[in-house]
Amino acid sequence: MPHNALTTLLPSLHNQRQLCLIGAAVIDIVTEAAALPVRGGDLEVTEKGLHIGGCALNIAIALKRLEIDSLNALPIGQGNWASLISRSLEQNGITSEIQTDKGDNGWCMALVEPDGERTFISVSGVENHWDEDILDSLPLADDALIYLSGYQLASPSGEQLVTWLESLPDTVDAFVDFGPRIADVPDMLFKRLLALKPIVSLNRQEAEVLGMGCAETFTRQWFEQYQCPLILRIDSDGALFADANQTGNVSPFPATVVDTIGAGDSHAGGVLAGLASGWELPDAVLLGNAVASYVVSHRGGDCAPDRQALAEYLSRY
Repeated sequence: MPHNALTTLLPSLHNQRQLCLIGAAVIDIVTEAAALPVRGGDLEVTEKGLHIGGCALNIAIALKRLEIDSLNALPIGQGNWASLISRSLEQNGITSEIQTDKGDNGWCMALVEPDGERTFISVSGVENHWDEDILDSLPLADDALIYLSGYQLASPSGEQLVTWLESLPDTVDAFVDFGPRIADVPDMLFKRLLALKPIVSLNRQEAEVLGMGCAETFTRQWFEQYQCPLILRIDSDGALFADANQTGNVSPFPATVVDTIGAGDSHAGGVLAGLASGWELPDAVLLGNAVASYVVSHRGGDCAPDRQALAEYLSRY
């Protein structure tokens, strides 16, 4: 689909199925670093701001600004970080289904290098504490589309989350964005998860962890092996995809990169908005490409566009 056709599709964005986001709301402390620290060193960085982030919250904000509703399972604890997160959720008109007194929310420091690449140092909080009672309390529709992050799947609660997914009706679909923790998801859990035929989103580095050589070959062989849809984000080259209907490449939206914080989450938010609206996978991926392009051209991970801003951005293409 050409870029300009996306502008025509935007008015059709509205929920045709329920979206449920399982994941984190955390604090991101963003710094600029000339280079990554070496062992035993003392690195001087420049603090650029404190942002309310976390994969699932970034996606919830992106969806809200695209006028797509989501059921947000973002554990909110008690403490200084939780208080900041609660205020941010209120300001963004977002509510969470999960409140807990079992601790504070987590935080991470993002080290942004001059080329925009980012490295995270993370401290877990209540966002990685899941149990059967919490999950069973979620008011899921029978045809829900559920988002999960590799951060939660690689946590001690990953087993509980996959067991819960296995208990849901076959009409429920999962969307999994493994992220940089992909190597930390136990092999057996990874196999159980893929047996559920989720839509999987990977970036180039994550696919290389799984043994990717040629991106096109990897994408085609993935679907042949697992029979579940794949989105492979290949940076400035756009995104490859494969599902039961077709395999292809979705064009990128070139951007001047300020930093890449939130790029993957924003891409997932765009894809999920399209899928929840009944769009075909290639169209949903093109929307993801556009939203991610907008985000990397702005500083911080909480800058997803609303529909008007996105339409104005698309007019450049």
